Amino acid sequence: MVRALSRARSLLDGIPHRRGRAASSSVSGHGAEEAVAGYVRMLAGGARPDAYTFPSLLKAAAAARGAAAAAASVGGAIHAHVVKFGMESNAHAASSLIVMYAARGDGAAARAVLEAACLATGGGAPVMWNALISGHNRSGRFELSCCSFVDMVRASAMATAVTYVSVLSACGKGKDLLLGMQVHKRVLESGVLPDQRVENALVDMYAECGDMDAAWVLFEGMQMRSMASWTSVISGLVRSGQVDRARDLFDHMPERDTIAWTAMIDGYVQVGRFRDALETFRYMQICKVRADEFTMVSVVTACAQLGALETGEWARIYMGRLGIKMDVFVGNALIDMYSKCGSIERALDVFKDMHNRDKFTWTAIILGLAVNGRGEEAIDMFYRMLRALQTPDEVTFVGVLTACTHAGLVDKGREFFLSMTEAYNISPTVVHYGCLIDVLGRAGKLKEALDTIDKMPMKPNSTIWGTLLASCRVYGNSEIGELAAERLLELDPDNSTAYILLSNMYAKSNRWKDVRRIRQIIMEKGIKKEPGCSMIEMNGIIHEFVAADRSHPMNKEIYSKLENVLTDLRNAGYVPDVTEVLVEVTEEEKQKVLYWHSEKLAVTFALLTSESNVIIRIVKNLRMCLDCHNAIKLISKLYGREVIVRDRTRFHHFRHGSCSCKDYW
Repeated sequence: MVRALSRARSLLDGIPHRRGRAASSSVSGHGAEEAVAGYVRMLAGGARPDAYTFPSLLKAAAAARGAAAAAASVGGAIHAHVVKFGMESNAHAASSLIVMYAARGDGAAARAVLEAACLATGGGAPVMWNALISGHNRSGRFELSCCSFVDMVRASAMATAVTYVSVLSACGKGKDLLLGMQVHKRVLESGVLPDQRVENALVDMYAECGDMDAAWVLFEGMQMRSMASWTSVISGLVRSGQVDRARDLFDHMPERDTIAWTAMIDGYVQVGRFRDALETFRYMQICKVRADEFTMVSVVTACAQLGALETGEWARIYMGRLGIKMDVFVGNALIDMYSKCGSIERALDVFKDMHNRDKFTWTAIILGLAVNGRGEEAIDMFYRMLRALQTPDEVTFVGVLTACTHAGLVDKGREFFLSMTEAYNISPTVVHYGCLIDVLGRAGKLKEALDTIDKMPMKPNSTIWGTLLASCRVYGNSEIGELAAERLLELDPDNSTAYILLSNMYAKSNRWKDVRRIRQIIMEKGIKKEPGCSMIEMNGIIHEFVAADRSHPMNKEIYSKLENVLTDLRNAGYVPDVTEVLVEVTEEEKQKVLYWHSEKLAVTFALLTSESNVIIRIVKNLRMCLDCHNAIKLISKLYGREVIVRDRTRFHHFRHGSCSCKDYW
């Protein structure tokens, strides 16, 4: 693209300037290089540019996606020809110049063109002010769009329906509800209503700003509703958390286009209802509505969260079959999906095939490598990112620090943490501190971890103290562990994990009196552990299990198979680890509680229903308990199955009786 723009510039520099008839059609409908070449041929043929020639050229230059400097050079050269042929005060040419400059972020140049045209014509035509406002919208500078509208009013220029649509869009995108309400008042006074474009813009503005009551009143009062107004209200309801109300409205739409379907699917994704998102997408296919790249980003994101690799793979094939644009957003979503499904090799394949990568691409692959236990590769990828001249952000450093955690690289962890502020001017958040505490804690540097917490510029949250407590349990440090537990329970008095870790820490130190004391507190407080839930995809269908689940259609077969599995485990030397069972029951009953954990049910279901060469992939909502970890590790050996479990904190890749995690927390 840069070469094309350079060639376009050289063509402009060398063209003849003969005069003759106009032939503007030869420069319209092309990219920058083709448009300039057509312009050159036009002049060489004796034609003279007119009011319709330069808008086409400038539109092509504004749309150029090459290097900013090269694109600016072409635009500047075209501007010079506008002046050369005396078109700078022509409303069409001036408006196109204004849009070009504003769209690429050069607000000063755009304003200078407007002011020059105003001086030449004795006032500013609305079309030029509209160009300035819409140009700022294109570059995402919504505050400048709003300011330009205020200046337009002060200049006594007459606002049109196009003006109101543009400024209301800026108010919505910029979340400027106060100005939006003032514009609404001017709309009512202007007499432009009824105009469906303006009415849609008003509904969208209020919905974008979160004032759903006002949006709903306007929507209800519309004589004619377009799909745009329906979709605006649906999107606004989703953003305000009213997903069921949004679905009810969606179901009552007289017709639904791709944008409406995507808004509903994305709405479910935003609130974490990933299964509903996929079910809505399947319904969309039944209704024969074609998805686009925006739809597919939401679908792939839902697959990532559910660990639905089969559906994610199908989505990728679907995109290829329909020719849906595989842009950088889709690529990033696919990397995230493969990573979260434990298929890091396929994530790397997507990364390698991407021609355009942004910082989110690099961050996604770094995080993917880190959580899949490939910490050193993640760090190597970070250095590749720097060599590619991509600047890391705060999320990138979460990935890098996570990599240091799982690879046991304490010195590197400290180094990266310090470089955030020293080299990149990024202030560490509580998440970054949590990663550093984890790095230090896993290495047994508990005193340093505690000192780091004391020096934090913000108040430590329950995650920070829980991370330190988990490290103390592993290393049997009761002194720091008790302090961490005390702080954790101050923040979250009913945190069952804190009591489990504290009890296990005491048990490891043979402090059985303290173990009984903790168990007594649990009983008196009536503290219950959050229910475990495990999901597994089989033939494109998500199956969900909770502990002691009896609701599955294959319930009898699953429990019968589980008994056989448990017999095989016992024969291989498996002894249940009951240390994390909170309830005060007999030892035998504790073992039954463990036997019916959700991940054991999910693994058993997979053994029943999948071929022996198929990888078993499970997603669990909580940290996997030590007993399930040990049991599944042994299952992978006895049955020759590869099992991947993604729990709340990390991935566990079980293969041939071993696990990818060097230590289990």
